[in-house]
Order: sequence, then structure tokens, then C-alpha cells
Amino acid sequence: MHRISSQFNNNDTQYNLRRQEVNQAVLNRQIGTQHRIGQLRDDPIAAGHLVRYQSYLGRVNQFEKNAQTLSDQFNVREGYIDQNLQIMHRVRELAVTGANGTYTPEDLKNMAVEVNELLKELIQNANAVGPDGNSLFAGTRTKGIAFDVEMGNVPGSNENLIEVVRYKGNVDTNKIEVDENQYLTIDNSGNKTFWAEPQQLIGQRDVTSWQALEDSVINVDGVDISIKSGDNVYAVAAKINDSGVAVKAGVDPVTNGLTLSTTDSHQIWLEDKSGSALNQMGIIEDASQFPPYNVNTSAVKVSGGSLFDSVIALRDAMLKGDQESIGGRVIGTLDYGINNLTTRLAKNGSDYERAMNNAERSRTNEVNVTALVSREGDIDFTKTITDLKMMEIVNQATLSNAGKMYSSTLLDYMR
Repeated sequence: MHRISSQFNNNDTQYNLRRQEVNQAVLNRQIGTQHRIGQLRDDPIAAGHLVRYQSYLGRVNQFEKNAQTLSDQFNVREGYIDQNLQIMHRVRELAVTGANGTYTPEDLKNMAVEVNELLKELIQNANAVGPDGNSLFAGTRTKGIAFDVEMGNVPGSNENLIEVVRYKGNVDTNKIEVDENQYLTIDNSGNKTFWAEPQQLIGQRDVTSWQALEDSVINVDGVDISIKSGDNVYAVAAKINDSGVAVKAGVDPVTNGLTLSTTDSHQIWLEDKSGSALNQMGIIEDASQFPPYNVNTSAVKVSGGSLFDSVIALRDAMLKGDQESIGGRVIGTLDYGINNLTTRLAKNGSDYERAMNNAERSRTNEVNVTALVSREGDIDFTKTITDLKMMEIVNQATLSNAGKMYSSTLLDYMR
């Protein structure tokens, strides 16, 4: 109950005027900021939802940017792979032409000149740099060239030619988040894209009595495989086969050495991460040598070469006038290389499509989540402006009534 006093009307009027001013200020702030919630106490439940929605919206925007960036990279890479595929088709045409037996050794040497220029173009594309300045085919070593070239004297030529092409990148992959806890794996390894034949390593050292003396870790194609103390060569081969890498391991029945064969066209990457299991079995050199050229060639037979090796073999055979080699092994390796490039081109295209699908999904999610944010945090302009006008009318009426209640002025007391 209220105590009636001479100050009651004045206090009650002042209190209501202040409340009206506060409510008007809230509506003016909402109109100015276009947000319904200025403080958590305005609507605690909606504020909690709004914070989560805005956080998720920020992540969705980042997912879209990630997917769009990936699709751009895939698009650029596809152009270089497709161009190399066209070059390889031309190289194969020259190989078939040179193998039909109707051309003289001089004609073959003239063809070798074009093959050599096409080889340079292949290497140039393999060392391509994207719009961001990063190497496209060097794995995660994006600041260096993917392939290094060694020049040398080649029989049949009067000048130094490209003799060896070595991969300088790595086989590490990047995982890019394109949705909540969903990642796209990016593999830019050039020794997979520009490889021709499946590679095979046949150990010449008898390891049937070999046994691991300590726990160690080996790395095969970028995947770590743990070797336990007491494991023999058969256990090591089984662990490699179960690791999920595109390499099949076994024991050669003739040499009793460890054999490693790729299940697709790529260069095997071997490393002793800790311990020296692969070195003890004679597969790789000691830790002073780095992959992929750390294979112990004195104790391991290596077969399978790169795309560049097959083109170099064709050029050298043409310089020698060896039509038999051209029509046999050389064309076979070129076919392997073309097939691998086609496979890598298809894989790149599928990765591009998946990245674009993720970008499109993120754009759709962005629209949906923005609607949720708007529902929880934005104001209804029509309702808010109407409420503000009503408050202004009420405020004017209150002031008018207060003026009538206290109509006396100083002049009334001047006699």
C-alpha cells in the first residue's frame, strides 16, 4: 500500500517519466544498432543462442573460404597436369614414329631435338608456381622447386643435356577443414603425379634371421609404422601391408631379402624415424642420407622410373639410333606415364568437385545460420518504431497531465 502524502503525486510522476525515458532509450538503441539484445539480461536464452549461432557463422564463413581456396588451387594444378598430358601424347607419337624402322639415324637425332625440348617443357610445368607463389608439386615444401635437374654428357649429342631429374619435395600432406571436423587431404607430391612405372625394391641381403633389437619407427610413404623389439622381417612386412599405404611388402624367395612394391605409379619414400630397422635390413643408407634417394643401391635392386626418366630414355635411344629399344621398353614406360598422368588428372578433378561442393554447402549454411542470427538478435523495425511512437505519445500525455497538476507559478505568489 502507498502512503499518501503531499509529495506522492510528484514522486509517482517523476518515477514514471524516468521509466518512459529508459524504455525510449532502449528502443532508440535497438533502432540505432539494429540489434534487439544489448545486454545479456535483455533475453538470456536468446543471447545464449545468438552467441552460438554467431560463432558457428564465423566458422562457416572460414570453411567457405578454405574450400574456395582449395578449388582455385586444384583448378591451377589441373591446367599444368593437362598440359603435361598433351606433351606426353606428342612424345609418344614421336616414339611410335621413330620405332617403325623407316627413318635413318640422322632422322632419329632430329626427332631427339624435339623430344629434348618437350622434356624441358615437362620439367618447367612440374616446377610450376601457383598464384600465391608456392610450388604446386613439391608436397609441403612449397617455397622450393619440386624437381632438380642435373646436366651431363649424353652419347650422340655435342652439348650437355638433361641427364637426371630428381625430386626435391616431400610426401607430406595437408588437411584443410571444410566443415565441422571434416577435412580434405591435399597431396601435392610431385613424385606421384610425375611418375611413370610402379616402383619395386628387391633387397639382396638375407634377412630371414633378422630380428629387431629395440623399439623403432619406420616411415613408408609418409606413414609412421612402429616396430617392436623382437619383430622379424615377416612381422615388419605384415605391418607395412596393414598400414594402408600403397606399398606391398614381402620376402623375396630367391634372395630372402625384404621386397617393397608400389601398387600404383609413384616413388617409394622410406625413412628410419627412430632406430635403424630399414638400414639393418639393407634397404636404405644410414641417417646421413635423406629420402627419397637414400635407397642402398648396392644391396637393393630398383626398378621403375619417373615420367622424366622415360622421356630421357626415348631421347637417348633416338640419339643412339636404337629403334629396337624405342619400340619395346621405351613405349611401354611412356604408356605407364600417360596412364598415371590421366589417373592423377582425374583425381585432381574429383578433388576440385568435392571442394566446390563443400563451398556451395557452406554458402547454403551461411544463409540458414544468418536467418537464425536474425531471428534471435535483430529487431522488427515496424513493431519497434510503432512502440517508440506510442511511448512518445504516452510521454507527452504524462507531461501534459503533470503540467495541469502543478499549474501554479511564481506569479501566483506575487501580490
